[in-house]
Amino acid sequence: MDGRQLNAFIAVFEERNITGAARRLHLSQPALSGTIKSLEDLLGTLLFTREARGVAVTEAARILYPQARRILSQTDAMTRQFRQGGNVLAVDIGVEADIAAQDVAAFVRLARQAVPALFVNLLDGCQGDARLSTEDGRCEDELFLPLFVEPFVLATPGGAVAQGLPWIVCPQHPTHQRLLPYYGAAAGAPVASAQTLALALDLVSAGLGVCVAPESLARARANVDVSPIDGFEMSRRVGICYAVQALDKSVLATLVERLRAETAVAPVA
Repeated sequence: MDGRQLNAFIAVFEERNITGAARRLHLSQPALSGTIKSLEDLLGTLLFTREARGVAVTEAARILYPQARRILSQTDAMTRQFRQGGNVLAVDIGVEADIAAQDVAAFVRLARQAVPALFVNLLDGCQGDARLSTEDGRCEDELFLPLFVEPFVLATPGGAVAQGLPWIVCPQHPTHQRLLPYYGAAAGAPVASAQTLALALDLVSAGLGVCVAPESLARARANVDVSPIDGFEMSRRVGICYAVQALDKSVLATLVERLRAETAVAPVA
């Protein structure tokens, strides 16, 4: 079993589609299918079954997936360690869309203080050894270690008066239900909806309307004024989400342990 086979397996598992996985790996479909077949032959088990629109994963594939991710992560970490010097410890951290740049920078500083030799490799979205995310973005099988708490604020186009401006809402975001009492009847007639708070703030910056967003995100936008939410208080906790099995990677286990001690906050199960 080699890294080429594991990368192919992970791509197909995550894409659930041979075409998409081949595009992601810059391979031809026959080459990718052949690599998967060689891995199945090696393991003596079927990993995927073809369907009309992609592939379905077998139970064997579900068991292999976290182990494959861990093996490749450890291999990449060792490679970086020897290329950058034997004292460097590397960790891959995914950053979710609604995390502000200042929170990312604060996390990197905290992580480097906790583990001075740490090299933080930042990735986009839901990938890596752990994720920098919010508590309400935690998956069911993950633990959450809170690091920062920040308030939500009213974000208004620069120089505009909030009263009378239409709402920009994020109905798919976990905070939406908590905000319905604040929106009131106006929630039924927003000017637009956005999948992320960052996209909602882009629309506010363009002068389309107002939204409620974390202070760190709102203050980072040009042409956006920030004010407290009258009569309504809401905050969010930002921290790292990680699966129990991810702690098999010693550098992540050390980082979590030291961050927990320094922040004096217990992880949420």
